[in-house]
Amino acid sequence: MTPAPALSVEGLSVEFRTRSGAVRALENVSFRVAKGETVALVGESGSGKSVTAYAVMGILDPAGRVTAGRAMLGDLDLLAATPKELANVRGRKIAMIFQNPRTALNPIRPVGRQIADVLICHGNVSRRAAPAQAVEMLRAVGITDPARRAKAYPFEMSGGMCQRVMIAIALAAKPTLLIADEPTTGLDVTTQAVIMDLINDLAKELGMATIFITHDLALAGQRSARIVVMHAGHVVENAPTADLFANPRHPYTAELIAATPDSAASLDELAAIAGSLPDLRRADLPPCRYSERCPRKIAACAQPLPLAAPDAAHFVACWNPLPAQVVVAPTVSAA
Repeated sequence: MTPAPALSVEGLSVEFRTRSGAVRALENVSFRVAKGETVALVGESGSGKSVTAYAVMGILDPAGRVTAGRAMLGDLDLLAATPKELANVRGRKIAMIFQNPRTALNPIRPVGRQIADVLICHGNVSRRAAPAQAVEMLRAVGITDPARRAKAYPFEMSGGMCQRVMIAIALAAKPTLLIADEPTTGLDVTTQAVIMDLINDLAKELGMATIFITHDLALAGQRSARIVVMHAGHVVENAPTADLFANPRHPYTAELIAATPDSAASLDELAAIAGSLPDLRRADLPPCRYSERCPRKIAACAQPLPLAAPDAAHFVACWNPLPAQVVVAPTVSAA
């Protein structure tokens, strides 16, 4: 029997109301994250990765609204939960690391007190014990001289240190699911590796499921067990990482891989993806939002896309996918 996932997103659709019309930002987004698993959401900027996370967390912009779907965290549908129910699970069962830690942290409150606030609110820690535990959390995320740093304000810390503080806040109450939204944005390459190693190590230690949001397909390939590829608010492919790179089925996924620096021996070999994302305010959006820039477009692409099966090992939302690579096992001759 398949164990219950840490998070199951089913048919999530989101739209934003603007002066120029409704923006259908997400449509029928579905995926699962198993307990202890790291799943990466990848795609171009504007593909809906962060909107998916904000919808799950219940922190969409006031102009946005969920129009359909479920997001099951255990027995709780996060999309139908009351503000009180969401407040009870945020921090305690589900936590998020945001793209820019400087704007996510309170600029007029010492970082140690910000961690202590989470421990008191969600970690069942007394006000007397919280400051000392906050210092230990800073130590756990690799900040040197944590007792002194706990008294510092965000503007007194580097970008990498602020990101470590964000990780300490997110993990303070030992959640079962962590959403890391572009956690290495604006950091140098060395610090990026340190931050990703830290998230990975703490996830293993806590047995925590992780959703890693990134536009960097190569980084996703190094850090996740499964990759969900998004384009213009749709999930176009969902597969185990090794299978996705060895056997991409959706034309967009293949284009993304070809455009990844790690896939090319020189700059001349890099392939740009033709066209751009469609205007999601259009009333005449095609069922496949990639079709207008797709080299494999056929007449069937005008039909509604196939929907993701919850337990599909390798899902592709395409009527004319790339052929599956058949691996033939070597013949073993009899002795």
